[in-house]
Amino acid sequence: MPHRKTALRLAAPLAVLALALTACGGGDEEPDADAKSPATTEASPSPSEAASGGDLAAGESATGKVAEDPGEVTYDVVAQKVDVGTEAEAAKAVADAADVKGKVLATAYIKYTHKSGPALTEGSDVHDGATVFADGQRGSVLVGASEDAAGCEDPYDVESWKQGESHVFCETYVIPAGAKSVEAHWSEEDGEPYVWKFPQK
Repeated sequence: MPHRKTALRLAAPLAVLALALTACGGGDEEPDADAKSPATTEASPSPSEAASGGDLAAGESATGKVAEDPGEVTYDVVAQKVDVGTEAEAAKAVADAADVKGKVLATAYIKYTHKSGPALTEGSDVHDGATVFADGQRGSVLVGASEDAAGCEDPYDVESWKQGESHVFCETYVIPAGAKSVEAHWSEEDGEPYVWKFPQK
């Protein structure tokens, strides 16, 4: 079963984090889509069941479908929190501290509940739709960090997932230090993102 991060994950030594400073392809389009999200959500009587993405309040869940192997699965998805670290922690997490100067790590904790569809036996792709934004800009993914964070599970280690069961997968991104608003995004393939906002002090 193909996973977009498998090759990068296997390439990163277990004790060393590898920073993937990826180009933010589509990043210019996503904030524009997000700007339209509040109107979509406000027009919806039930944001937790919105069909096309939108802003969600803390604790509210989105419902989305993912093409899995062996078939389509419907999930309830909720971003529980985003932990934002310090510049010193970011510098320690990468081989070259200059790569993250003026930046911090942001780890989004996202809970996925298998709502309907076939049981999974070889991992899941549901986490592929998750990203972290800061002040409207997509961060850069940090490969290898999330699996070690407390309370996070490795999606590639989940070998049995049945209806009603939940797992928490995390995504760690590098964002600018001092960001005023950090957001966890999740979307179905080709869908508009659901957005949970976590204002920063």
